[in-house]
Amino acid sequence: MSGTQQLGSLIQSFFIDHLVTVKGLRPSSVRSYSDTIRLLLCFIAEQKGTRITKLALEDLSFGHVIGFLRYLEDDRHNGVSTRNQRLAALHCLFEYIASREPAMLETCQRVAAIPMKRTPPAETHFLERDEMQGLLQHLPRTGRLAQRNHALILFLYNTGARAQEVAELRAGNLQLGEHAIVRLHGKGDKWRTCPLWDQTAKQLTVLLDSPGSPYIWASRRPSISRIILSWRRSKFSHVSELNGSSSSFPMTGAGAGPDGWAYSDDAKDKGCQSTMTLPLKPLASGFHERVSGWRH
Repeated sequence: MSGTQQLGSLIQSFFIDHLVTVKGLRPSSVRSYSDTIRLLLCFIAEQKGTRITKLALEDLSFGHVIGFLRYLEDDRHNGVSTRNQRLAALHCLFEYIASREPAMLETCQRVAAIPMKRTPPAETHFLERDEMQGLLQHLPRTGRLAQRNHALILFLYNTGARAQEVAELRAGNLQLGEHAIVRLHGKGDKWRTCPLWDQTAKQLTVLLDSPGSPYIWASRRPSISRIILSWRRSKFSHVSELNGSSSSFPMTGAGAGPDGWAYSDDAKDKGCQSTMTLPLKPLASGFHERVSGWRH
C-alpha cells in the first residue's frame, strides 16, 4: 500500500472506527475533529505545493504540526484555547496512528509531547439578583414567541445548561410535578438531573400546553441551533442596561466551571448533578446562592 493510500485509509478508520465506534463521540465532537484535521491537511498541502489527494503518511511530520500550530495563531488569529483544542485533536490522531503504524512511532511520540499553552483566566462577570430580576421583568410577555423566550432565559438561569443541552431538550426530559426536575443530555453523551424552580416549571408548563413539536423551544424548526441560542443570549444581555448594569450574561471566566458557569452547593444539596448557575448573593425567592469552592 502506498503512503497516500495509507494516509487515506488511516484517517477514514480514525473517524469511523475509532471516534464513532470505539470512543462513541457525538456528531458535534466528530465535526470538531474533522475541522482540525481538514485544516492540517490543507496547511500541509499548501506548504508542499501539492494537492491534498497526493499527501502521504510521511507528510504528517513533527515540523508540519509545529508549523500548523503557529499558523493557527499567527495567520488565522486563533486564541490559545482554540489552539489547545486543535492540539488535543491532533494528540488523539497521532496516538491512533502510533497504534496502527509502528514506523511512525517516533513522530507520534514527539507530537504527543507538545504541551498545551497556559492562558490566564479571564475575569468573572455575573449579574446581581436584582439585575437578573430586572432583566426578566423587562422581557416581553405577549405572544407565544415572547413566552418561549422568557421561559428560555429563565431556564438558562435556573440550570446553567449548555447550548446543545437546551437545543435538544424534549418534553419527555421534563417532570413538572410537585418536585419538578429536568434531565439534560450533555457533552460526552452524559445525562444529568437538575431541579427546577417553581416559576421555571410554570413557564415550561405553559409551553407544553401549546401545540408544537416534541422539542420544547421549537417553532418551525426541529430545534434551536447553537447560533440562535448565542444570539438570544446576546440580545437579552442588553436588557440589564435598563438597570444601569454593565454586567454580561451569561458569565464566563475565572471562578467558573469548565463550561463557563459557576457551581452552586445549594443545587448540589438538592440533588442536582453538576448543576451550574450564575453566582449570586444570598437571597430569598428560591434563587440559588453564590457559593465558592465546589468545582466539577
